[in-house]
Amino acid sequence: MFFTKSPTEILRHLKSKIKRTWKTAFLAAVIIGLAAHFMVIINDWPNHDGLSSMYFDQNMITSGRWFLTIACGVTSYFTLPWLIGLFAIFFVALGAAALTELLELDNSIAIVLISGLLAAFPALASTFAYIFTADGYMLALLLAILAVLVTKKYPLGFVAGGILLAFSMGTYQSYLAFTMILCIYMVAIICLETTGLKNILKKSLPYFYMGVTGVALYYIILKILLFIQNKQLADYQGINTLEQADRPGVFQSILHMYQDFIAFTTRGNVFINNGFSLVAVIAIALLVLYALGSAMKKNKLFGRPLFYLGALLILAIVPLAANIILLISPEVNYHLIMRYQWVLFLILALAFLERYLKEEVPKINLMKWIAILCFGTLVLNFVVTDNIAYSNLAKKYEKTYAYCLRLADRIEQTEGYYTGMPVAMIGVVSETNFPQTDLSLSVTSNIIGASGETLLYTSDNYQAFLKNYLDITIDLVSDEEMLEIYNSQIYQEMDSFPGADSVKVVDGILYVKTE
Repeated sequence: MFFTKSPTEILRHLKSKIKRTWKTAFLAAVIIGLAAHFMVIINDWPNHDGLSSMYFDQNMITSGRWFLTIACGVTSYFTLPWLIGLFAIFFVALGAAALTELLELDNSIAIVLISGLLAAFPALASTFAYIFTADGYMLALLLAILAVLVTKKYPLGFVAGGILLAFSMGTYQSYLAFTMILCIYMVAIICLETTGLKNILKKSLPYFYMGVTGVALYYIILKILLFIQNKQLADYQGINTLEQADRPGVFQSILHMYQDFIAFTTRGNVFINNGFSLVAVIAIALLVLYALGSAMKKNKLFGRPLFYLGALLILAIVPLAANIILLISPEVNYHLIMRYQWVLFLILALAFLERYLKEEVPKINLMKWIAILCFGTLVLNFVVTDNIAYSNLAKKYEKTYAYCLRLADRIEQTEGYYTGMPVAMIGVVSETNFPQTDLSLSVTSNIIGASGETLLYTSDNYQAFLKNYLDITIDLVSDEEMLEIYNSQIYQEMDSFPGADSVKVVDGILYVKTE
């Protein structure tokens, strides 16, 4: 029995069960993860959302994330970049080890590269820009991977897999796509290596059962908790359309999913953002095509119509799986945090090459060297991209601090102003009165949270920054009052900050024009 043994005996037993491949994957993900993200976890660089999340209980049930408050609760609800960052990288490293087991990898070089891809992909940098929730999201990613692993490894594993998927979606729904693409890959391998439709279905259907179980369980728990808390789904990111009968037409949604998939894959500025990455991606694609041909020849699939039908079906489904969030929430602002699943196209390409380029002959050995160089180039490119993004995030904070310090001084020096006076301001920063200094746009354009010039987009951003970083309190007028003031002649004729007439008291209200 478990409790009849000492903790030391239990730990020694567990250590003996840990495979070399798991250790390699875990350590590689930790080391590369720290190389990529160390800057952001040892500093306090909020983005625009982070300004209002210095303490946030993560109760996001109205966005469908009913488990997020528990997932983030381990590190408290304070924004603690170092602690949250370590937990997030720990979960990513466990995910890398799980992927190693799922993909049946034994080659240490391949394992290191796959761990590096997972730990350095810029979608994770975008997540770390929202550091206050990064540990919860990476736990959701780990659960999404484990859902597929237990489905593959155990009889009736789809039941446990469905539970894991439900809790992953209850933390962050976007990683459903991660699970789906892994399942599609597993089915593709089954189609390549299994003969007979009956056998293919027998091995493939557990993944379908897991997905149905997970999504159904997620939705049931969501409805129960919404009822208990007497809440409804919010309109944030269109999540409320999950229950609407009059949603956009299915055909239009599917067409949009294909268009977005092609656009982001080819022009998303993530896979390919320089000549090195372009050459690497093209070379990898050619190697995968060669490996596919070899696998088809080995398994005598060239003359089997059923195989071609299955291949076409898989190719048609992949873009839909990658963009499943667009079917769940058609109105979503589909940014990089939600696109972590794109890293799987590289990870699975490497796993595929490892599986089907096994011959030790000069031609195959050359291909292996090319693969190592290409995937290594992409890992390094992702690490560099992440650090460019964090460098820009640091500059955004510094520029915002300097700007708000100047603005606060002007406010406090304005005749008639007193602390507690109602303040009318829009929130944006004038683009004409300040120089454009963001040098990273060509790299960070799609890395939401770390791109741009400033942290200030709304009046609430000003209020939060002044409060949390300058110890200054301002009381904003209501949105209705602000709209009336914004359309007034007095406000329209004011200068934009730092103009001489950009801050003044009018009828007991401080007008601040920053736009």
